Amino acid sequence: MGQTTTPHPLGLLAAINVYPVKSLKGTALDQGVVTATGLAYDRRWLIVDEEGGFLSQREVPRMCLITPTVGATSLRLGAPGMSDIELPLRERGGERRRVTVWDDEVEAEPAPAYIGEWLSDFLGGRYQLVRMPEETVRGVDPQYARAGDRVGFADAFPFLIIAQASLDDLNRRLVARGEQPLPMDRFRPNLVVAGCQPFAEDEWRNVSIGDIGFRVVKPCARCVITTTDQATGATGREPLRTLASYRRKGTKVLFGQNACHDSEGELRVGDAVSLVPAAGELLD
Repeated sequence: MGQTTTPHPLGLLAAINVYPVKSLKGTALDQGVVTATGLAYDRRWLIVDEEGGFLSQREVPRMCLITPTVGATSLRLGAPGMSDIELPLRERGGERRRVTVWDDEVEAEPAPAYIGEWLSDFLGGRYQLVRMPEETVRGVDPQYARAGDRVGFADAFPFLIIAQASLDDLNRRLVARGEQPLPMDRFRPNLVVAGCQPFAEDEWRNVSIGDIGFRVVKPCARCVITTTDQATGATGREPLRTLASYRRKGTKVLFGQNACHDSEGELRVGDAVSLVPAAGELLD
């Protein structure tokens, strides 16, 4: 192929996933709305302890059994052995509290007390659900961001992108070791790209998906959450053990890429994914 400065096709968008409540079960979408902080309703709610510290499957794997569903006017939570419960999508206004996500302290709106009681009963402990108000701004780490980049309650970035072929490659290695192949939900991506080579996403810098531009800014270091079966809550050693044999860099095991977006709009499964050269850059 000759050199070109036009976008270079990489593949197609194969899946869109949102996680309305951080560390609870995700929802697959056929199309998603991209807002200032990422996909609409992605990590807009957070479970915190009495001190305001965030809770995740790292501490409580059982969180993966709770299914949040965003409706027209309410967020519904469901879990095995529990009656479904709902809270309004709209903000109530008034009360606020400070909560902590890693090194960031932000202002959040507490959900009604009955939601916290429901979560505490299922998870064991004393917990509260909070929502990030629209006026709360949590910036992306300036080392990797542009001015104005924002994120909700995700760990650090608005998007996590993984190539389907990267998971396929991992699963071939797992099967060769006598292990079971794993579904993509172990890695909780927002966007899955099909049609490219394994770990092609490692080399991406600027890509377009549909009409939206993305900057691929940092590899995702994987944690123990990947070893939790998202259907049962059972934990094991894989895939971290196998990934560490070929995806370790220093003390970290890498799988997937974090990204920031350049504009708002809509994404649809089947959208073209293309590599966009920087100004003056030539693509082979």
